[in-house]
Amino acid sequence: MPDSQPYPETYYAGAYWGPRKETPEECAGRTAVFLGLLAECDPFLAQWYKPARSLKDARKHPLMPPDVATLAGLFRKGVNRERGGPPIEDLGFTFWFGNGGRGNDSADLQVLCGCYSEAVSNVCVLKMPTRLFTVPVLTRVVRSMVLAWEPDWAVATSSDHRDLMSEVGSAGTFAGWVMYQSRRRGTVPPLPAPVRIEPVEDRGTLVILTPERLTASNPEHVALGHRVGELLSKAGLMQPVIPPAR
Repeated sequence: MPDSQPYPETYYAGAYWGPRKETPEECAGRTAVFLGLLAECDPFLAQWYKPARSLKDARKHPLMPPDVATLAGLFRKGVNRERGGPPIEDLGFTFWFGNGGRGNDSADLQVLCGCYSEAVSNVCVLKMPTRLFTVPVLTRVVRSMVLAWEPDWAVATSSDHRDLMSEVGSAGTFAGWVMYQSRRRGTVPPLPAPVRIEPVEDRGTLVILTPERLTASNPEHVALGHRVGELLSKAGLMQPVIPPAR
């Protein structure tokens, strides 16, 4: 029998922040800013469509250029509720959409905004083709997330590497490939080479573990992630965005 081939690593970028009550219009405004910034990151991220039953139908309803009123209406439809029940106001609004790609050559964006529950974080998660996971693109994507959403923490990394870094794997508790720490969480300490640190205006700090693609199959990348995680933990930065219930 032929040797079995390991599954390829999957990558994602996500921004996470704690309770923040916002209206559908405020969520839409942030989304409009984010979509505009994403379009500058790579041409593949310059087109987005409303959710639809089929790709053909979706392409009839572009969201670019972003219109705040249209986006606000979509957020209102995405209010969280029990089936058939009233809106659960403190859980905010959920919205997802895609860029019209096919199969593995597509991008998907999911947003939970306006949540002020103490048990659930607000989040913006972007999934896109592995070919786009390079330091230049990821740096721009995470910066765009920071400027649009003002998160407490953000990361772009592989799911497999995340699982090796933390048993919990919750937002804020592990060292990923490209990370962002809000200044609200504290000051990033000096970190060993090849780690690079960059400010994001006056909002916080980007931490880039390695200029090459980070993988869970590379022992050096795993060791570097653990080392950086330890240093960030000593600085008080490796805290979950949503603290566990007591």
